Amino acid sequence: MSQHQVILSLGSNQGNRLETIQSCIDLIHNEVATVVKVSKVYETPAWGFESEPFYNAAILIHTTKSAQKILNQVLKVEKKLGRIRSKDSGYQARIIDVDIIAFDEEIISTENLQVPHPLMQNRKFVLQPMLDLGLNWEHPKLKKSVTQLFAQTEDVSEIKAVHSIISPIEKLQLQQFNYIAIEGNIGAGKTTLSTKLSEDCNAKLVLERFADNPFLPKFYKDQSRYAFPLEMSFLADRYQQLSDDLAQFDLFKDFVVADYHIFKSLIFAKVTLQEDEFRLYKTMFDIIHKEMPKPDLYVYLYQNTERLLENIKKRGRSYEQEIPADYLEKINQGYLDYIKTQTDLNVLIIDVSDLDFVKKQEDYVFLLNEINRKIALARG
Repeated sequence: MSQHQVILSLGSNQGNRLETIQSCIDLIHNEVATVVKVSKVYETPAWGFESEPFYNAAILIHTTKSAQKILNQVLKVEKKLGRIRSKDSGYQARIIDVDIIAFDEEIISTENLQVPHPLMQNRKFVLQPMLDLGLNWEHPKLKKSVTQLFAQTEDVSEIKAVHSIISPIEKLQLQQFNYIAIEGNIGAGKTTLSTKLSEDCNAKLVLERFADNPFLPKFYKDQSRYAFPLEMSFLADRYQQLSDDLAQFDLFKDFVVADYHIFKSLIFAKVTLQEDEFRLYKTMFDIIHKEMPKPDLYVYLYQNTERLLENIKKRGRSYEQEIPADYLEKINQGYLDYIKTQTDLNVLIIDVSDLDFVKKQEDYVFLLNEINRKIALARG
C-alpha cells in the first residue's frame, strides 16, 4: 500500500475558532482520511479583505482516495461545521475553510480543483503551518521547497502561534512499544493493516517474504509432498528475517510492526504436517522459538471463512484460488488455541469480518481506537 500525502490548510474567523479547527481535524480523521501531522495554530489577519483575524493550521493526511474524492468529502465536513458557501465572488468571513494545498507532488487542474493551490506561495498563513509539518515536499511547478517559498514570499502579514494540537495518530502513543505483530488467517488483511500502520505511525515495516518461497505454489498443488519442505523453509526464513530486523535499530523509526509472528510457523505446521513430521518440526521450532523476542502487542484479525475466501479470490494469487474452506477454519482454530495458551502475551483480537479498513475511514479509525483502548488497559 502506497498512500497519497495530502496537505490541507484550515482556517476559521467566526465563533470559537480553536474549537472549530479542532472539530474539523477530528471530522477529517474520522470520516475522510488519517490525520498524521498537525501544525501549530496561528492567528493571522484576514487576507484580501477586512474582517476578524483568522486561526490557521495545516494538516498532513494519508489516503488512497483521489484528490477529487478528498475535495468532495472535505466540503461535506465544512457543511457539517456550519459553512455555507456563497456564490458571490471575493473573500468572506467564514466559520471554516478547508483548502487542498498539495496532493503528493502532482499538478492537478480541473474545473473545481487546482493543485498545488495557485496562491499558496503568496500566503504566510499557508506556508508557516506547512513548515511545521516538516515535509520533504517540493512545489512541482516552482521547483522550490516550503522553506524557500516562505523565505521568498512577499506577504509581510504578522503571524503568531497561539496553540498546539496533537494529531490523532500521535495520541495513540504506539511508540511506547518496540515490536507489534499483526496476525491473522490467509486473506485477513494483516499485511494491509501492517503497511498502513507503518506509513501512518512512522514504524519500521517487516513483511513476510512468502512470494520468494519456491515451495508455496507446489504445496497448494500437492500438500502431502511439499508440506514439510515448505514449513521448514518458512521457519528458517522467518527466524532469519525477524532476527535481523528486530536487532537492527532504526534511528528514524519509532517502532517495528510486522505482519506475522514466528509462532505462526507452528500453527500452520500443525495443520499441514503428518504427525511424525510435526514432532520433528516442533523440536526444531522449540529451539528457534526460545531465541525470538515476544511482541509487545499481538493483534489478531479475525475474519469469517466466507469473507476470507472472498478476499483470496479478489487479490488473485493463482496458487491460492483452490484453498478449501476447511483448511482456513483449521488455521483459524490453530490461532485461537495458541492465543488461549499465551497468558503472558499482550493480545488484542479484533473481528474485522464486517470491516473494510482500506475503503472506509471509519473502520480504520475503529481499529486504531481498539488498539488505543488496549494501550490504555496495559498502562492501567
